[in-house]
Amino acid sequence: MRENIAGRANVADTPELERYYADLAKLEAGALWTVANNIEPWQPKPSSVPMLWRYADLKPYVQRASALVTPEDAGRRVVMLVNPGRREISAACGLLYTGIQIMEPGECASSHRHMASALRFIMEGSGAYTVVDGERIELGARDFVLTPNGTWHEHGVDAAGTQCIWQDGLDIPLVNALDTNLFQVHKDLRQTVSKPADSAHGTYGGGFLLPTDARKNWTHPYSPLLKYPFDATYEALRRADKAGVNSPFDGVLLEYVNPLTGGPVMPTIGAAMQMLRPGEATKAHRHTGSIVYQCAKGSGHSMIDGVRYDWTERDIFVVPSWSVHSHANGSDRDDACLFQFNDLPAIRALGLYAEQGVPVATG
Repeated sequence: MRENIAGRANVADTPELERYYADLAKLEAGALWTVANNIEPWQPKPSSVPMLWRYADLKPYVQRASALVTPEDAGRRVVMLVNPGRREISAACGLLYTGIQIMEPGECASSHRHMASALRFIMEGSGAYTVVDGERIELGARDFVLTPNGTWHEHGVDAAGTQCIWQDGLDIPLVNALDTNLFQVHKDLRQTVSKPADSAHGTYGGGFLLPTDARKNWTHPYSPLLKYPFDATYEALRRADKAGVNSPFDGVLLEYVNPLTGGPVMPTIGAAMQMLRPGEATKAHRHTGSIVYQCAKGSGHSMIDGVRYDWTERDIFVVPSWSVHSHANGSDRDDACLFQFNDLPAIRALGLYAEQGVPVATG
């Protein structure tokens, strides 16, 4: 692509140049000026496109998977959500993967670990649990749990529970792009539970109180607080609202953090919950980094690159990097909450974060 702008590639083809390019290709080489304007765009040009997946449409297929394959045969019984612009890497947005997993009462998937970081957001059901490095974590609807990279983990549903469905979020496409992924299945297929249930939450979930030796005893780069219950999250949002915490672009937005550092829950994946007050409509902005949203409570709509996407509870949608977006609560009586996970920790660590307010209508 030629551009008649000073400092940009603007070379006209000639027969001699075409022969030159052909000769370079034989050596698996090329001339930078033939691609420079494409690989150095004026602004981010994501391959991902805005998408919304309605839970009401997906749920029958998720439940059908339960009748078609077993957790043992499938490894993980998941319907993945694939962005049309990222099909070749099975990504939902940018270099983030997401899917919807289902498990029946009494089922348990084999214990495994991988280089990719992962999280779960429970959508519905009771009796779900995750075991992470020997700790059993009990999970309810809209709870958020970490399974950080390198940790042994398995998921299941108690025999006395109900059918459970949750959203998975992983950075598999990023880890694969870096050629660093590894996967292992536990030699015994199950872990030995060696810690009291929910012990991490008991130790680190006190909010403003931590054991005095917590920082000395925890050496991992991810949060020791593996579970973030929704009830405490929602109460924190309500308190923040009363305290006047409010962004013109995001409403009341609170980040899930590592209680020892105040930083993101994992080095490559961040997560947050935002609350839109009754009738609230945010201003539009854009930033680098990809975001996968799920409506955790209420209903509303988002404007993404000029297109309106209406969402209700359990719907999932994505905002690609540098896409202009805003959100609006559809009710004038009740608040709405959006859970998100994102690649912002990696973006910020690499010094690649940028943000702009955009003077457009929210719709």
